[in-house]
Amino acid sequence: MFFRGFFTFFAFSDPKYYLNCHKTDFPKAGVIFVFFGDTKPMRTILHSDLNNFYASVECLRRPEIREKPVVVVGSKEDRHGVVLAKNTVAKRAGVRTGDVYWQARQKCGETLVEVQADFARYLKVSKAVRGIYEDYTDRIEAYGIDECWLDVTASLKLFGSGVGIAEAIRERVKREIGITVSVGVSWNKIFAKLASDMKKPDAVTEITQENYKEIVWRLPVEDLLYVGSATKQKLNRIGIRTIGQLARSDEELLVRMLGKWGSYLFAFANGSDTSPVSAVDEEENIKSIGNSLTVYRDLKNEEDVRMVIHLLADSVAARMREAGLTRARTVHLYARASDLIGFQKQGKLPRPCCNASEIGKKAFELFRAVYPWQNYVRGLGVSVSDFCFGAEQLDMFGSAERDEKQKRLDAAVDKLRQKYGNNVIQSAIVLKDPKLRDLDVKGEHVIHPYAFFKNGAGKP
Repeated sequence: MFFRGFFTFFAFSDPKYYLNCHKTDFPKAGVIFVFFGDTKPMRTILHSDLNNFYASVECLRRPEIREKPVVVVGSKEDRHGVVLAKNTVAKRAGVRTGDVYWQARQKCGETLVEVQADFARYLKVSKAVRGIYEDYTDRIEAYGIDECWLDVTASLKLFGSGVGIAEAIRERVKREIGITVSVGVSWNKIFAKLASDMKKPDAVTEITQENYKEIVWRLPVEDLLYVGSATKQKLNRIGIRTIGQLARSDEELLVRMLGKWGSYLFAFANGSDTSPVSAVDEEENIKSIGNSLTVYRDLKNEEDVRMVIHLLADSVAARMREAGLTRARTVHLYARASDLIGFQKQGKLPRPCCNASEIGKKAFELFRAVYPWQNYVRGLGVSVSDFCFGAEQLDMFGSAERDEKQKRLDAAVDKLRQKYGNNVIQSAIVLKDPKLRDLDVKGEHVIHPYAFFKNGAGKP
């Protein structure tokens, strides 16, 4: 731990007198403290990332498959399911998260082991790892089921350096849980996250104020947290291709191009992130997935509203599948009128799902039930919650064949969008408005963890 700023003092010539005197006797001892600048201690932040988490848990449960290529998919019976996770062996064979099952099979051959995702078990293991983190600090903020930030600044006197604590956590997770973890160490959350991604698996990496320019600034700009594909393209168009170029760019230009988000990214690239790590009792679990949009024009009728709701529902369903969540029970609708008055309503789906059509249909039904049409609509939001884990209950009145076709269609669309962009495939309803047609609702929407900008934090 060290202090920003500095101090100087003048001591009495006899050190014994100085050591024995009371603080109120300092003038007698000839001691004068003069402080300059900020004396707040520099933070030490860790970012812990469980390696190949879903697949690692499955290999822990079934040791006999550890040396084989393993993929975790949403449904073991769905041979066209999307790969949610893979172990190191499958990764070396070229399997990527988001591959369709048959593609993974082509890369790995007959030795490929397919395992159905068991989210209840993953949550249990995640909580066990959290128990280890809590032995070192009470400031722990989750970033998904397998990643956490830890603020260990106040723990250094007890446990030593940040790297020392990171190494202790790494060894304990391996010994007590049976899986590996990569830990990044830095003075802010952004660089700690970046450090944990640099060496995998089972490693500790530190980014300091002395080495960050050499380590961080040479990396591609898209390696910086919260620089998605859409933001990357915008930055590339003005010649910003590395984090260093972003850090040395004109902040006002970034703000004009990206809004206030440009100012945040400028701060992140320069290591000026000041966002706090939530304490355990402050943290809220992420319980919903959603997206919202303030439309470039007022929506004047139900057909306009239906079009935007479909865009939002499509992005929400895609985000669910990315997170490995196949079923949600509840849909939430939020509408903001042109006079800025908000209306909201929620309702249960007929059957839990992650299908954009069903989510959009329910959201539009909620809109019609709650919106009075006294003014035009300025903005809309759609989200889902009450996620289902475990075995899926079949609908005795539904069509298993129809559901199977829908899963295959969703997987194919996800794969195409991953390769060619989110707008490569769109529904006909969106083509009615050219500006909405060209809008990448999912790609433009930035998701950040709870409390990241709590109380205006995140930028000095």
